[in-house]
Amino acid sequence: MDYDIIVIGGGSAGYAAASAAEHAGAKVAIFDPGPLGGLCILRGCMPTKTILRSSDVMGLMQRAGEFGLATDNPRADLAAIIDRKTKLIDDFTRYRVEQLKSPRFTLIEQPVRFVSSTAVEAGGKRYSAHAFIIATGSVIADIPVPGLAEAGFMTSDDVLELREQPDSMMVLGAGFVGVELAQFFQRIGTQVTVVQRSGHILSAQDEDMARPVEARFREEGMAVYTGTRDLKISVQDGKRCAHFLHEGKETTVSASTILNALGRTPNVAGLNLEAAGVKMGDWGIAVDATMRTSKRNIFAVGDVNGLHEVVHIAIQQGEIAAHNALNPDGAQQRFEERMKTSVVFTDPAVASVGYSEKECLHNNWPYLAASYPFDDHGKSLCLGETHGLVKLLCHPETGTLIGGHITGPEAGELIHHLTAVMYYHGTVHDMLKMPYYHPTLSEILTYPAEELAEKIG
Repeated sequence: MDYDIIVIGGGSAGYAAASAAEHAGAKVAIFDPGPLGGLCILRGCMPTKTILRSSDVMGLMQRAGEFGLATDNPRADLAAIIDRKTKLIDDFTRYRVEQLKSPRFTLIEQPVRFVSSTAVEAGGKRYSAHAFIIATGSVIADIPVPGLAEAGFMTSDDVLELREQPDSMMVLGAGFVGVELAQFFQRIGTQVTVVQRSGHILSAQDEDMARPVEARFREEGMAVYTGTRDLKISVQDGKRCAHFLHEGKETTVSASTILNALGRTPNVAGLNLEAAGVKMGDWGIAVDATMRTSKRNIFAVGDVNGLHEVVHIAIQQGEIAAHNALNPDGAQQRFEERMKTSVVFTDPAVASVGYSEKECLHNNWPYLAASYPFDDHGKSLCLGETHGLVKLLCHPETGTLIGGHITGPEAGELIHHLTAVMYYHGTVHDMLKMPYYHPTLSEILTYPAEELAEKIG
């Protein structure tokens, strides 16, 4: 074989897989047609969090009077926000490209396709390997909505390069991409309307964790329509209009532009997976907990397998796949669902680790739950950050923490306290033995822990 492992895709998952394999002594090739850098750096996590920092600052400036401060008509300059984002992303990208072009690997910047389960073809040449790791990520899904293509729309890729701020925007879809960008534009002065099919935004989350975000959105002037049906799009008098059923009534809303945030799909076009015997699942490439596909020597990691669209999980999966590919007959590493973590960077932010109530109910798993609101917590009252709550789920007999959920200030940072407890299979009783400084946001985690401990006895 030409290589021990061929990695297809040089983003976060692919680079992690290639690096882990090379460190273990493997001869590795990476195929990526470019642009090099991966979704997280180029069009995902890093650019969106960079621009969100600007709207977070604007959100605080707009509340200055609440804290006894005066501001003189704050305004946003979208072009300057995008310039700051571009400079940072160029630096992040340069570092990743240097890593990919390291002599540790063979980097081939061409599209690639399988010709069998042991060979691929790129640029008219054939390359073979003992194992393959597919890490091609995802692309924006083409969701059929009547009239949408004819009306025209922007995607999350497009808005990251947008320099002229629209006066109004309609956001179709309220997953994490949709809600983060909706709040960004609302806070910098665009009138935003969100249209969501599910009964609440962030439908993957428990409803009680999503409602405080909806409340904040509406307080900031955003129009939010949930539980909609029969969506169709038209253009009338130069405006893009959405027509749908909402609470049993025909409803029409309009905006100058549409952000299509209806989801993403695995990036498998052109890979010729059929030639390799790799099967698709309900959303992405089907894999087991070892990251193996239907072919024992082919693995799929990151967004392309559809399990979780989260970078740290993609990296973890890449490292698992590299180990298992190099040790096919040895002890196998497995991805643990119990430690999955996610953060939505809205204000208030939404963070979770482990299992939700939805998952427990769906799987008929026994659990106890307790929650506590931020509007009854000293430090959050001092900060003026009173939207949201914390919720803990534990085993009803042992008190072992099986899920932690936070909607509120600094949720993306606070969740790591619960992650650490769960990593060590800790209990709510353990949490009550830990010291918590006063006054801090972290103290709020003790209140639901205390309630659960009392229920267990």
